[in-house]
Amino acid sequence: MNHHTSVTTRHPLQPYWDLALASVQADALRVALELKLFRLLAEPMLAGTVAERLRLHPDNTAHLLEMLWSMRLLERQQGDAPTLGWIYRASSLARRYLDCDSDQHCGDAWNLRLQALRHFGKQLGEQLRSGEASTAPRLAGTAANWQAAARLQIAQEQRAATTDAALAVISQLPEFPRAERLLDLGGGPGLVAIALAKVNPTLHGEVFDLAQTISVAEENIVASGLGERLRGRAGDLIRDPLGEGYDLIWCSSVLHFVPDINQALSKIHAALRPGGVLVCAQAEIPDDQDAARQMLSYYLSMRMLGRQLTHADGLRQAMERAGFTALETLREVPFPMTPVTAVIGRRSSR
Repeated sequence: MNHHTSVTTRHPLQPYWDLALASVQADALRVALELKLFRLLAEPMLAGTVAERLRLHPDNTAHLLEMLWSMRLLERQQGDAPTLGWIYRASSLARRYLDCDSDQHCGDAWNLRLQALRHFGKQLGEQLRSGEASTAPRLAGTAANWQAAARLQIAQEQRAATTDAALAVISQLPEFPRAERLLDLGGGPGLVAIALAKVNPTLHGEVFDLAQTISVAEENIVASGLGERLRGRAGDLIRDPLGEGYDLIWCSSVLHFVPDINQALSKIHAALRPGGVLVCAQAEIPDDQDAARQMLSYYLSMRMLGRQLTHADGLRQAMERAGFTALETLREVPFPMTPVTAVIGRRSSR
């Protein structure tokens, strides 16, 4: 029997070797962000010139730039004098999301996520042995850190991804053009509410979050010129009133943090007016093995902190138990770190 395999067959261990290689790619991007390399390469530049401008080792700079090119973060072309090497320029994606001067810059948020995940990884064995979860110091759940996250990390991610996702989902709702009262539940810096209010001039409402966090939302509301239509409401989803009579509630990645998802959804249901709509965007564990790997890679740390992560259709079932009707499910909605499931539900008008 012939046990030989083709010389071009991918080795079964390659996906796991790739895991180790991904660490190098992450560090290449981390260093590029620290150097503000994508700002510098907004215009084409020789590798030698980059090294000179940043006072770096010329050969090693060229090696790093080629690595970033292979990651599709840089474009390149041969210079007029081939002996001078390649001319590099930041790719359109890098200019949009990783140039520190871009309105959609997300580099700081990416770096904070990397730090948190690496901190978790180092503590994973101890957590398995002791059951004691260790949160990353800069991302611990204190009010001050939530405020800092709202100002930087969450704001960057809302500008880069969350706001576009919310607009894409909500703008398709037949109820949206006539919606007047909005609740952005757990809205952090409030940029989703601001974007929705800009699209729908009849919309007014509130951004609900912790007291320290809501101060960031109020700053953004004032800066947007929407102070007469939007305001902050400080509180805790479980303990404090949400208000009532809302036409539309947007709630994303909030239910992971509540002790009882059924209780929280019942409270949200009661805050809607009859005929009102909840759009709940939340990560769930997919049935597909590959999709589940991506989701679980990010949420393993949160699950070990006792946070909730429903399996596929778990959110829809919980919303149905809470009394929501006319349910719709949208899967693979693009969000920071991993796609989410958006479930749309209505409070019956009867």
